[in-house]
Amino acid sequence: MTTNLSTALLSKLEPVADSALLHEALGRRGALSHDIKPVYPGARLIGRALTVRCPPGDNLMLHLAIARARPADVLVVTVDGFLEAGGWGEIASLAAQLRGISGLVLDGSVRDVDAITRLNFPVFSRGVSIKGTTKRQRGELNRPITIGGVSVNPGDYVVGDTDGVVVIPADELDPVIARAHEIKRTEEAMMDKLRQGASTLDLLGLRPVLHELGIQSD
Repeated sequence: MTTNLSTALLSKLEPVADSALLHEALGRRGALSHDIKPVYPGARLIGRALTVRCPPGDNLMLHLAIARARPADVLVVTVDGFLEAGGWGEIASLAAQLRGISGLVLDGSVRDVDAITRLNFPVFSRGVSIKGTTKRQRGELNRPITIGGVSVNPGDYVVGDTDGVVVIPADELDPVIARAHEIKRTEEAMMDKLRQGASTLDLLGLRPVLHELGIQSD
């Protein structure tokens, strides 16, 4: 896929770049586990996955990923869930930002959170650890990985915000975007009706469910 086409697809994704909305549009798939969270409030990322596998406690391949990344890439990194080392910090964040990288998603820990926040570089991780890492071990770049319970392939689309991170398979992007717009229109219409006095019990068709359970709805 060319850079121009990739940029065009990201532009199409941007208007519906809400992690929960896209998770619903994907048939409630693609959501990384809840413990992979933004390290500072308001962090938000959108881009294509450059996948990285690092041995626990070593971040050599992360530095290689920064060097090889293209603008709008998101580094999606597994360290097999190892939390007792901060494999990413201020220097890596600045280097990535200067390369045009859109953010980092990591199933391990990071450090230098205050500095990352000042840089406004989007980082999502499972934890924070002040402990350092080695830079000596071989890992993998741009191979399929599993992170947060989700299989991620190089070039998949990644959206992260306050609610979490969702990964959209590259070959499903167009129908997911279309479905997300449908859901968004439906929800906007529902909120309009709520402002006019409607009940969620009626809008969501919940009264029959309550009746089956023997629960009064009024």
